[in-house]
Amino acid sequence: MLAGKHILVGITGGIAAYKVATLVRLLVKEGADVKVVMTETAKQFITPLTMATLSKNPVLVDFFNPENGEWNSHVSLGLWADAYIIAPATANSVGKMAAGIADNLLLTTYLSAKCPVFVAPAMDLDMYRHPATEINIETLKSHGDTIIDAETGELASGLDGKGRMAEPETIVACLNSYFDASFSGLRVLVTAGPTYEKIDPVRYISNYSSGKMGYAIAETLAQQGADVILVSGPTHLSPLHPNIRRVNVVSANEMYEECLRLFPSCNIAVMCAAVADFTPENQEENKIKQKTDLTISLTKTKDIAAQLGRMKNDGQILAGFALETENEVDNAREKLSSKNLDFIVLNSLNDIGSGFGVDTNKIMIIDSNGTEIRFDTKSKKDVAKDIVSYIRQILS
Repeated sequence: MLAGKHILVGITGGIAAYKVATLVRLLVKEGADVKVVMTETAKQFITPLTMATLSKNPVLVDFFNPENGEWNSHVSLGLWADAYIIAPATANSVGKMAAGIADNLLLTTYLSAKCPVFVAPAMDLDMYRHPATEINIETLKSHGDTIIDAETGELASGLDGKGRMAEPETIVACLNSYFDASFSGLRVLVTAGPTYEKIDPVRYISNYSSGKMGYAIAETLAQQGADVILVSGPTHLSPLHPNIRRVNVVSANEMYEECLRLFPSCNIAVMCAAVADFTPENQEENKIKQKTDLTISLTKTKDIAAQLGRMKNDGQILAGFALETENEVDNAREKLSSKNLDFIVLNSLNDIGSGFGVDTNKIMIIDSNGTEIRFDTKSKKDVAKDIVSYIRQILS
């Protein structure tokens, strides 16, 4: 995926800079054209000579060459690059990037870059989890930067915890995923988030879904070239990729209507939303006053996945999700069959780090032939990559 790509690597002053030698070597091996820009402090951890030798290009540190006055244009660098990787990204540099400070060539290039930016933080665990750093990282995400999350392990301080820069192989895999256009020309419907079922003007029935899993799937598909329509229930999340068109809904019935309208024009549908199974039979126009006893009659909502399963033609792929608390595999298999799905993604609330309100998930994929594929607990972004990779296998 990286053959012929222009990759700019920015190195800031952290001990993890030694890993960037391997990163650059791997990028060159993949066929990428690599240029390196370093901060002055980074030179204390790894030499420009090393990086120039590995990248096969001169390394840039200053705004100009003091010997002849030749200008190193941050604008030209930003236009040249197909992707800009900043690794390691120290707490200091992350803070400056978030604040828009441009006091070195690496940072001015960051502010002028037109290409996607990938940031691999590396710092001590207390710095990484400090509220200021967390806010700065969220700010970079809101700017559209991709954060390649730090890993957990032994740190230079001697402590053990989260703060290690992602391994070079992980960073290269992230880039390959971004440039993978396996889904180019395909339209994909993804549902995400909860639904709100109105009781009266101030109350509703819902669940704990954050929408993170569905949004991660939508982002991964878009990164790999898909034209994604994201039908989303109420959530604070915002899709960042330009290939994603979000359709906002509130109730299960609204999601049902939108999915039926959109599905015929889609090649693939991934039903990840936590749609309410029941909705109040009557929705009061005025706020219900406090009573000694109150009974709310509920009626079943329309089954979106089942209806799409009935509509599905031979050229379409339909995937569903099953969140279970008991008899997990049996219940998932029943849904797979009754809804005419091509595969179902099972996760259980009995698994630690799985389900609603967390950033991780543990899944099993069960296909229409009954094959079970189990995965370890991972971040929801990595789970999304596993699911999208499985869809790619079906397509091929």
